[in-house]
Amino acid sequence: MTDTPANDGTRDATPVARPSSPTAETAAAADGATTPTGATPTWSTPESTGPDAALSPDTATPLVDDPALTENSVTVDANKHTLAENVMGVVTGVFIASFGLFLLKESGSVSGGTAGLALLVSYATGLSFGLLFLLVNVPFFALALWKKGVGFTLRTVMTVAMVSAFSYLHPVALGIDELNPVYGTLGGNLLVGVGLLILFRHGASLGGINILALILQEKVGWRAGYVQMVIDVAIVLFSLTVVSPWVVLVSAAGAVVLNLVLALNHKQGRYLGRT
Repeated sequence: MTDTPANDGTRDATPVARPSSPTAETAAAADGATTPTGATPTWSTPESTGPDAALSPDTATPLVDDPALTENSVTVDANKHTLAENVMGVVTGVFIASFGLFLLKESGSVSGGTAGLALLVSYATGLSFGLLFLLVNVPFFALALWKKGVGFTLRTVMTVAMVSAFSYLHPVALGIDELNPVYGTLGGNLLVGVGLLILFRHGASLGGINILALILQEKVGWRAGYVQMVIDVAIVLFSLTVVSPWVVLVSAAGAVVLNLVLALNHKQGRYLGRT
């Protein structure tokens, strides 16, 4: 007598027999006729006898169709963002990014892009950051309309307006008496990067340099994060005319943090969601 192997979680590699296509006898039995005495039903083994047959006796194809690895009509529809998903994504991205900008302003630091330009002008003139941020982005709306289409442009205008609105809300809702500038600068840039990543994945941006970086990534193949990093560092260095060298140094580190978030996470083809 042979010993029965212990069940160690593996599958028997022997192909499992399955019924073949109904024969005349089995078809007759299905219609209510009796099977002749002594008759043996016809059986056949799976067509595939390779390794896949041991994993799935009935078929050699994978048991699970991973939507992340296939691109058919069903998965394309599944990957498409709904209106509710886009609205929630844009609101979430705007809130996170605007809160990051709030931390930057409270820290007295600077940033890159149109937000950095708006902060510099705000420090130099005392004008409202929210108003300046909206005005600085106006020329880039035309670029977005030309290269990215009406939908992207409308979403970008909406996000820029929402950031401007949140810039008035955050100081009222949060009274910060003291904020460590290093913490505020690095943490603020990290939040801005995460917010931008969410906005990019829902077909929007914060305008300005973001639009230019996205266009260069799509047309030339340059990573949006690296393109924006170079431009942002140049803007931060220009801020030496307004703030101290220590603030510029910390702000440059913050710009690297922000754009590393984009460079390491925003890559064409990696994210399947569509607007």
